[in-house]
Order: sequence, then structure tokens, then C-alpha cells
Amino acid sequence: MGCKERIVGWAVCLGLSFALLVGCSGGGGGDAPPSGAGATAPAGAPSAGGGGLGGVPSAGSGVASGGGGAAAIVGAQEAYIKASNSGFGDLFGAAIALSADGNTLAVAAVGESSAAGVNGDQTDNTLGAAGAVYVLVRSGATWVQQAYIKASNPDAGDEFGTSVALSADGDTLVVGAPGESSAGGGNQADNAAPAAGAAYVFIRSGTTWTQQAYIKASNPQVAAEFGISVALSGDGDMLAVGAQGESGAATGIDGNQANNTAPFAGAVYMFVRSGGTWTQQTYVKASNASANDLFGAAVALSADGGTLAVGALGEASAATGIAGDQANNAAPDAGAAYVFVRSGTSWVQQAYVKASNAGEGDFFGVSLSLSADGNTLAVGAPREDSASSGINGEPLDDTAVDAGAAYVFVRSASTWSQQSYVKASNTGVTDSGGFGELFGAAVALSQDGNVLAVGAPLESGDATGIGGDHSGDTFLSGATYVFSRAGSTWAQDAYVKASNTALGSLFGFHVALNGAGSELAVGALGEAGAATGINGDQTANPAFAFSGAAYVFR
Repeated sequence: MGCKERIVGWAVCLGLSFALLVGCSGGGGGDAPPSGAGATAPAGAPSAGGGGLGGVPSAGSGVASGGGGAAAIVGAQEAYIKASNSGFGDLFGAAIALSADGNTLAVAAVGESSAAGVNGDQTDNTLGAAGAVYVLVRSGATWVQQAYIKASNPDAGDEFGTSVALSADGDTLVVGAPGESSAGGGNQADNAAPAAGAAYVFIRSGTTWTQQAYIKASNPQVAAEFGISVALSGDGDMLAVGAQGESGAATGIDGNQANNTAPFAGAVYMFVRSGGTWTQQTYVKASNASANDLFGAAVALSADGGTLAVGALGEASAATGIAGDQANNAAPDAGAAYVFVRSGTSWVQQAYVKASNAGEGDFFGVSLSLSADGNTLAVGAPREDSASSGINGEPLDDTAVDAGAAYVFVRSASTWSQQSYVKASNTGVTDSGGFGELFGAAVALSQDGNVLAVGAPLESGDATGIGGDHSGDTFLSGATYVFSRAGSTWAQDAYVKASNTALGSLFGFHVALNGAGSELAVGALGEAGAATGINGDQTANPAFAFSGAAYVFR
């Protein structure tokens, strides 16, 4: 497809017509989505610093470092960030990731169209939706762009940047390009497998970035969308890559990759780095792999790489809670999450996780995040319909369509349980023109798991900054909510809006936290400012619709 709705296909699956919001421009790629996904394009998403949607990196993973509820965001906006070559339809902010110390930020622009390589010519717009990633670094309170990163084989429609992840120190960056079309075999120019997908690893030495690896699945397939989600361990030596369109019918670990009778069942691939060499360690499937489950739409890793969480927003069981009936397919697109653990080089599934109020079409698992120790898991369900607000409210009043929810699960030894059911403080308050807020479209946890950020890109309040009035009607401006945990109790700390709240900005499309939970980065891929660089003119310009922006709060 040539529309940008293909690039943000998860949002189309969530009931939006992005053709109305964005229109069409060059690029695109890939085949039709699974018929069971209820959409015009495959779902899935950027991995939020942990998702977009899709995989949401755990704020760079790494070693837990303080924070907790007391460190949650209650401060002010530090930076308004635009690409160095900001342009119409670039979708800057579609995916973001923060290093553990918060001093390195990666921001993707999946609609960017240059044919350049790393730090090449940014003005060459000959490859629609090839995609780019921008690395920014902070000294004190000052941010500067350090690198403009492109794939080694940029091509129209590759959507390079759909997912991004950083190691804890920020020196390793992984970028997913689910639209990349090589059939594998090492030939990057072979476009024989449309939307097979690829992942790219970049490393930093001093201030210089270079590509270390070009990674493909062991079984590249047309429309597999390998790279729709990515996640890194804290040291950057273990990588998870989701391929939500993969069609293998195998279940469990390292099954038969040649049996492709389950279209869009999805898979996850684990890779390990030794020195500068990457190898595939494991091919991971759900225990109940079925067509259209979209397993791998989101992935997250613990800091040591020993716990893997995978979202499957199309999974159809009507089960609730932990370890329910996986064979009950009475709730299409209810969604599920799966937790796997590693012993040495061997992986096993530890838990099959469902929402406590699993419902048809909730898309539970479109975003997820893990704490550094892997013992806290946050999962977003942006099409959940409860009209409740706040923490642990009434989950069965389905009168607020697509309001969205987030769920927090905790592990004790090897046993998982739901700790909290999280809703926005203003569920259904603002008029979204018939759209729900999609609270839960993006989630991110601090390393200790005590701070949670949740994006609601379709929220329509007209406030600006931190803690404003929930009322008003600035259509699809978007919001982000920050929660903190004391003991086992969660509370909302902040309602966060952009400094230039505007129509259609989709602020909260992607979110990321630093390790301590004291710094928040938010992507707003619909923002229309014409500025470039840091803290420029925030005035919207219709000619720059969907150029996109990122915001940093401390």
C-alpha cells in the first residue's frame, strides 16, 4: 500500500482512518493484513521504548537505579525536538527510546524519504517512507542531534524506524524496518520478499555511529514484518525481534519453521552478540499459535535478557487472568501476552497472560514493557471499553468505546498475578469526535517498575504542560499519564500534554522513560511544526502536517 496508514497500520487497526488524517505519499509496501485482524493493514507497532505501539523497550533496560514513585515526572518540559530535516509526512516521533541515564534519545521518522546513508544528504527525498532515526544527546539541560541514521540499503516503503531500542548506556541502537523486502541470503538489494522485514544494529564509539549488523529472520517470508518490534538487554548483547506477520504453525520454542499454514500467527526471534558478531539463538512461537494472532507485535526484555514478554493483540481467547484456556477462541482480537524465561541458552514459556476483563477487540498486548528485573510487566489494551477512571475501577461498564486501559502484572518466584487495572483520570471526559482516547497505545516502565507512563494519542484535552485542566476539545491532540507505585498501590502522578497542544498531534503515540523514571520522552508523530532542531518555533504550519515532534520532560 502507498498510504502512510500502512506505516502506522496499528492505528488503522485501532479504528482510525489515517487516510483522512495523513493522506497518501510514496512508499508503503507489504501485502494485505490478516482477515481476522479487523483492519485494512496489519496491526502492530513501534516498540515504545519498549511499542509501540508494538514492542516497548524498558527505558533502555539496564540495572535498576533508584527512582520509584518519588522520582516520577511532576516537573516541566525540557525540550521540544524536531528532526534536522523536518518535512511533511515524516512521522518523526513514531518510535522513541531513552538510555538508562536519560542522556541518549533515539527518535524515529518512519515516513522520512531520503536515500542517504548515516549522516548523509538529508534533503534527498527520492525514497518515500524509507525511514530514518535521529540520535540526540544531552549535556546538562541542553540537547543536540548527534547522528542522522539510515539503513545500509534504504528503499521506498521500508519503514526503517518503526521500532527502536537502546542499550542501557545508549551505545547500541537497534532499528526495525518491517517493510524491508530482501529475501535473505546476505543480499540486501534483493527485494524478492516484500515486507519480509529486517533489523539493523548500530554502535557508537565516542560520538561516531556505524552499522554493526544487518539482521534477517532465519525464515524470511513475504509480509512477515520482521522488525515490527525490537528490544535489547541492558548490555545490548541480546536482541528480540518480532515478526507479527510470520505464518509458522509451530508452537513453543524452535519448532518447524517450514510449516506456513497459520498466516499472521507471528513469531519472535532471539539473537545474541559475541564480540561484534550476531547469531540467532531461538525461534519463539506462542503456545497456542493461530492464524491472525499477530504474536510479536510488541516485545520487551529484562535487563539481563533472561525474561522476554511478547504481545499478541490478535489472540482470540476469552480467558481471563493467568494460565487460562488458550483454546477458547470466542473473543477475536482480545489479545494476550506471553512471558518466556531463559536458562543458559534454552527458553521456556512461563506464563500466558490475559486481562482480568478480556473482551473482544480490546487489543491487549499492542504495547508492553518490563522492569529491569523482569518481575513487573505493563500491558496496554487501547481498545478496552470501560468507562471507569483511575486505579482498579469497575472493569465491566463498557460504555466508553476504545477508551483504553493498562494492566500491571507482578511475578513472585515463577508465578504471575495482576496487580493493577489502570485507567486515565479523565476517561471519556473529552469529546474525541467519536474516537476513544486509546489509553494504553504505548506504555513504558522505569527500571525498578515503580513508575509507569501510558500514552493516549487520541485524547482531546486542550491543556498544555503538566497537570492542566482535563476539559476542552482539541481533537486528537493526545496526552500521556504518569503513575507511580508505593508498595503494591498505584496512583496517578501527572497528566502530561505538549507545550503546543494542537489538532491531530497524537501526542502519546510513543513513550519512553529513563531508568529512574525521572525523565519522560513522548512522541507526537502528527505534530505540524515547521521548525528543525531543538526548542524551535512551536507554531503549527499546515504545510508540515505529520512532520512530527518529540518532547522531553524532567
